[in-house]
Amino acid sequence: MVEELSPAEVEELLDGEDPPLVVDVSTEAEFALGHLPGSINVPLANLVSHLDRVAGAERIVTVCPRGEASVQAVRLLSAYEGTEDARIESMAGGLDAWDGPLEEGIDEDAEDDERR
Repeated sequence: MVEELSPAEVEELLDGEDPPLVVDVSTEAEFALGHLPGSINVPLANLVSHLDRVAGAERIVTVCPRGEASVQAVRLLSAYEGTEDARIESMAGGLDAWDGPLEEGIDEDAEDDERR
């Protein structure tokens, strides 16, 4: 079973001393329209080929527009080497349920990855 956090719990973690790595698995276009501050964009379709962007993180929270793809992302990430020791959770309800601030724009690091 995939562990899910409420948006309020995610906001509390982000405001804490040791925030998790937030991985937004939305498409690049969706991510550019709005995402959690500080999150990285690794579209679900590219997640397996970009595991290096999340490997070594101690805690990962996956996010997507409605909370469905992020559950799939948790299952995928849990199955791969480099993330086996991480605590991996999904934000329930996705960005539709998020009341906090959003950033707009693209993930520059993701663009650099695509050019390699």
